[in-house]
Amino acid sequence: MVLIVLAPCSVMGEAVDDEAEVQERLDAIESLDKPLYSPFIERYMLDELKQLRMDMAAQRNELIQQIVDRELSSVDRGVTYATNTVTYFFYLIAGASTILVLLGWTSLRDIKERVQSMADKKVSKLVHEYEERLAIVEQQLNKEAQLIEKIGEDIERTQDVQSLWLRAGQASSLANKIAIYDQILKLRPEDCEALTYKADAVLDMGEPQWAVNLCQQALKIDPENGHAFYQLACAYTALNQYEEAVNCLSEALQRTEDYRDKFADDPALQALKDFEPFIELLPGEDNTH
Repeated sequence: MVLIVLAPCSVMGEAVDDEAEVQERLDAIESLDKPLYSPFIERYMLDELKQLRMDMAAQRNELIQQIVDRELSSVDRGVTYATNTVTYFFYLIAGASTILVLLGWTSLRDIKERVQSMADKKVSKLVHEYEERLAIVEQQLNKEAQLIEKIGEDIERTQDVQSLWLRAGQASSLANKIAIYDQILKLRPEDCEALTYKADAVLDMGEPQWAVNLCQQALKIDPENGHAFYQLACAYTALNQYEEAVNCLSEALQRTEDYRDKFADDPALQALKDFEPFIELLPGEDNTH
């Protein structure tokens, strides 16, 4: 009886320890203030992009092969039609020539010369028509090849940009981040996200006017970019232009309400904490937007 009682107690003690360990791990996970980055994620994304590029290359080869097969089939049918037409034409001319000779209207030599001339004109016309069709087919194939090449270049550029974003997320210094954002903008000059993130970095370096210029460039490209309005508000706050900052925050809120929860905790906006128009934008205030 003693053994029967002690065994369950031992098991229950281990279960309690396991639950305590699990709870401790959950608490540790919930206390994280940054996402966990893993090199496996980057590897997975690069492999996916590589596979996409291989699939696009295979699709390009298959598309070109299908186009060539169809055009060759069309040309073959056309040549067959032309050959039959010429053959029937010769039959008709031969019959007409026989009738004319029997009637004595002209000599056999004249008929032969006329038939040869008419046949040459007909054949030349058919050859010219099919040369034009082949030229059109060649132009279409060239356009398709250029389009496929452009798609391949876009895939490579996307892969390079994605790799640069991963590097920017892992960069430890602001100068390195700005250099990476410049590389992204070199590949995609109208990338609003790169402009706004660069504005955030230069603002952390104490260059608010530079940040304002970058945000304004982003808004010229995408006037509905809420992130650009938010970064512009932070830059105006650093320049002590509080009214402009609040106006930009209002514009950001019109795009998405998610920014409202960041107002009170964002260090870049702390200078606005006693500014009445800003207080009206904080969560919990009676606002009419």
